[in-house]
Amino acid sequence: MNSTAKPDVDQVWRWLSEVPDPEIPVISLTDLGIVRDVEWQDDTLVVTVTPTYSGCPATTIINLDIETALRARGVEKLRLDRRLSPPWTTDWLTSEGREKLRAYGIAPPVDGTAADGRLLGRISRLAGGSNLVIACPRCNSTATEKISQFGSTPCKASYRCKDCLEPFDYFKCI
Repeated sequence: MNSTAKPDVDQVWRWLSEVPDPEIPVISLTDLGIVRDVEWQDDTLVVTVTPTYSGCPATTIINLDIETALRARGVEKLRLDRRLSPPWTTDWLTSEGREKLRAYGIAPPVDGTAADGRLLGRISRLAGGSNLVIACPRCNSTATEKISQFGSTPCKASYRCKDCLEPFDYFKCI
């Protein structure tokens, strides 16, 4: 792609909104909120990504998927920057992403329970975390129980609905 034909940043954001998360393909990387910035620096497109957590096993695949999607659209000069600060939080999920999770059968994070970056706040939230009311994404019942802190991926916990008896994942607050 020559410099006169480079796409504008809004177009690049639209392309990135079509790239699915490799672990939860019903939501895009932009729904997840991990694409932090897109900008042209001279003739190089720079995409800044914040992983959901520093040890996320999908980070390499996410970067490859971003690169593949943009190169398929003619972007030749591309740089992916990793930004760890501020750390990603479930507050960065878009409302559309939350609804897509729910429709897919994954309970989205409860608003206002994401990490605040302070150790005492996190300890207190974790101690009270068992009191969170997680609604079943299938029947919307709040009669649910945590089965395991660890679900199908590290960012989810396993729950069960006491009314419809269906198991489901809860996207944990980070």
